[in-house]
Amino acid sequence: MNSNNKADQPEFIRKQFEFAAHIRNPDKNPCPSDVEQRRMNIYNELFYNNVEGFMSSTFPVLRSLYEDEDWHNLIRNYFEYHKAHTPLFPELPREFLKYLETEPEAANAFSFIYELAHYEWVELALSVSDKEISEDEINLNGDLLNGIPVLSPLAWNLSYHYPVHQICLDYIPEQPGETPTFIIAYRDGDDEIHFMEVNPITAHMVQLISENIEKTGMQILEQIADEIPQIECNAIINGGMKALNDLHAKNIIPGIKKR
Repeated sequence: MNSNNKADQPEFIRKQFEFAAHIRNPDKNPCPSDVEQRRMNIYNELFYNNVEGFMSSTFPVLRSLYEDEDWHNLIRNYFEYHKAHTPLFPELPREFLKYLETEPEAANAFSFIYELAHYEWVELALSVSDKEISEDEINLNGDLLNGIPVLSPLAWNLSYHYPVHQICLDYIPEQPGETPTFIIAYRDGDDEIHFMEVNPITAHMVQLISENIEKTGMQILEQIADEIPQIECNAIINGGMKALNDLHAKNIIPGIKKR
């Protein structure tokens, strides 16, 4: 059935589209003729307020940067035009990210809008993740240098063009940073979410560990040292050993792969 050809649609389908269109934007689309406006207003407020409230709580920093009218225009445009691919309420912020990424006009206010929204969304995504550290596969007390280090499935290695962790009403960057911002987001044993800024070498080490299936921790550090010959090898090794221990203490690298 061609959903764009309303003449070919059964009456109940046409009513559903009218109902949904009015909820998406009651200012542009008339109320269905057989529904009392007072009752329809309840649906309008319920749907929009639930979505807007969830977005405000998921993206508090982004929300704080907008005047009320501009924020509601942004959410209304998302609510009206974005075609979501899931009905699950916890997935709405991910759908909002897709909207920000695919709708150029949404980025008119701030060039960093997508990166900031992604940074804030990560907290929700990690908090609801059902992944866990498996002691059947990981030796939590293993030697990180002589064993194969494993990245926690509850740790995400992130990079942004903008210093997203610093953005607020008092700091709104107009240009990307001179260098990328590297952040590790992780969920600890108490299910608390943390964000840790790291240097480029540590971020690269974590990325190599996430992709690694056979190299020991020492072999990974030696690889990094070979890739950065301008820095003395021992400095890379010693700094990497300290970083490995710090990440292990935070359970970002909980242990080594069991043989």
